[in-house]
Amino acid sequence: MTETMTAKTRIEQLRSELHRHNHNYYVLNAPEISDFEFDRLMRELQELEAQHPEYYDPMSPTVRVGSDISNEFVQVAHKYPMLSLGNTYSFDEVSDFYNRVQKSLGSEPFELCCEIKYDGVSISLTYEEGRLVRAVTRGDGVQGDDVTANVKTINSIPLVLHDEGYPREFEIRGEILMPWEQFDRLNREREAQEEALFANPRNAASGTLKLQNSAVVASRKLDAYLYYMLGDTLPDTGHYECLQHAAQWGFKVSPAMRKCNTLDEVFEYINYWDTERKNLPVATDGIVIKVNSLAQQRLLGYTAKVPRWAIAYKFQAEKAVTRLGEITYQVGRTGTVTPVANFDPVQLSGTMVRRATLHNADFMENLDLHIGDMVFVEKGGEIIPKITAVDLDARSFMMGEKVRFITRCPECGTPLMRVEGEAAIFCPNDVTCPPQIKGRIEHFISRKAMNIDGLGAETVDLLYSVGLIHDAADLYKLRIPDISRLERMGYKSAENIIRSIERSREVPFERVLFAVGIRFVGETVAKKLARAFGSMERIENATFEELVAVDEIGEKIALSILRFFSNEQCRTLVARLKEAGLQMEVVEDESIVRTDKLAGKNIVISGVFAQHSRNEYKIMIEQHGGTNVSSISGKTSFVLAGRDMGPAKLEKAQKLGVPIVDEDTFLGMIE
Repeated sequence: MTETMTAKTRIEQLRSELHRHNHNYYVLNAPEISDFEFDRLMRELQELEAQHPEYYDPMSPTVRVGSDISNEFVQVAHKYPMLSLGNTYSFDEVSDFYNRVQKSLGSEPFELCCEIKYDGVSISLTYEEGRLVRAVTRGDGVQGDDVTANVKTINSIPLVLHDEGYPREFEIRGEILMPWEQFDRLNREREAQEEALFANPRNAASGTLKLQNSAVVASRKLDAYLYYMLGDTLPDTGHYECLQHAAQWGFKVSPAMRKCNTLDEVFEYINYWDTERKNLPVATDGIVIKVNSLAQQRLLGYTAKVPRWAIAYKFQAEKAVTRLGEITYQVGRTGTVTPVANFDPVQLSGTMVRRATLHNADFMENLDLHIGDMVFVEKGGEIIPKITAVDLDARSFMMGEKVRFITRCPECGTPLMRVEGEAAIFCPNDVTCPPQIKGRIEHFISRKAMNIDGLGAETVDLLYSVGLIHDAADLYKLRIPDISRLERMGYKSAENIIRSIERSREVPFERVLFAVGIRFVGETVAKKLARAFGSMERIENATFEELVAVDEIGEKIALSILRFFSNEQCRTLVARLKEAGLQMEVVEDESIVRTDKLAGKNIVISGVFAQHSRNEYKIMIEQHGGTNVSSISGKTSFVLAGRDMGPAKLEKAQKLGVPIVDEDTFLGMIE
């Protein structure tokens, strides 16, 4: 045997051994060799791979260390939409879910699978021929970021599957987490370097997964639990059983999963983990309850946003009592002033909490706060701290003064205003109030707006403080030397920022409209305005009557748009953005046929389709003048129904006499 063949054989042998030891250590918690021996084998493999690059394999265990090469995330469409779950906070609501399932399935018996709801970042993993080929974040549910390079650094996610019997191609979903131990270590390091601390492990995991340097991702030692499998040829007919197969192939599946046949068993499971979860090494925020049979899941179907066959029970928030110190005030990008309570540090859900929002003046007044009060603090959904009440029994004559909302902006000193009928108090100085200026720029560069990578709140603050930018239009005047000479910036970072700014000129008009920051004009409203008017110029010159004539545009939004374009500074900003080359009108794809064949029709989509996806049908409906609606009512024109139409929708359509149209008939209608 030649030396080259010997090297190839040894490389393959080492890869196989190290994959097995990784699985034993990170998934089974049952290591067979010492860390020293593991490191020795890894070093040997790294040296052999360096000597023989012709045997490169992207699935080698050596990729776990990550790379320091920066990469841009690519958007990838999900084969199956990643929907969220409906939340419930009481046993009564769990009972309602159980009864709905029972009613929908009739006399058919069913099992429920209960599992812990891990609090991390949702991820979709695609495997082909037993090898990881793609890892995509949830994103907006329709598409997400391809973070495969970073996910490969997570030791509990197998790069190559063990055993056999797995489908040729399948998708498995789960949660990427930062264990409490790693979270505490990371925050200690950041504190020592005087960097901002992460608020909780979920934020830390999310921020880590989006880093451009996979070597840093590897150093943060993320973990993952997998909880759902999808594909055309799954190994079993039950959700629980499929995940047991997944565990045999090398996936880290929660050992706490349990099948339940009665509601009492479900409640018993919830009660046990409501206490025991505090001993887990990762953050959790509830229990997920799923119908176990995959066939029954398909029969039950989905609403527009959530599956009917699953629900999440959220644990009650932890509470603590602490002493109120002072009230500070934050100014947002629209000028809204938010009061923040600062109190003695208290631990809630594994993190140290020192501050909580008081929302607005009415909320603060209703609490009747006094400086020095003992207040009850809890975490809503175990993430956002809030003050729920004052311990009046602990109040004494030594208590400090009553808390009253300020009358002037804490940033620029301008007298504050309040619009009649609104809870928010705001600073009207949108010309020179720094937090408003910086906030509007941060909104402009955000992912759902112009999506300018490399720029965050800290960089915006830096560019603003040195006078390089005063509004969003100034971004398009930046040059690489302007940025590279600044503290903590370099040529490569500057180059990436400028490249991303250049790319933003191709962002479609509806996102530009959203990005300019008109109050009450969110993503959905921006899309409707863009479709109705077609250009920024037409929106700028629209009358009140023309605006309210657009679907879902009410008086409040219309008045806000008119106020925006009556402001000379806002009109100047839009004009400068147009000069910078941004898209200021809808660019029609000439290949797309638009008609009014469905004009005036409200259409509900339900079921699984053979010729096109649900999203494709929604687009077709809009292209032909129709309106997509999520629920059936007397105003519904017809239901576009595929296989396994939701039984509740079918019953309601029949009751109201709403026509049911199959996809062949529908395609004929718009042909």
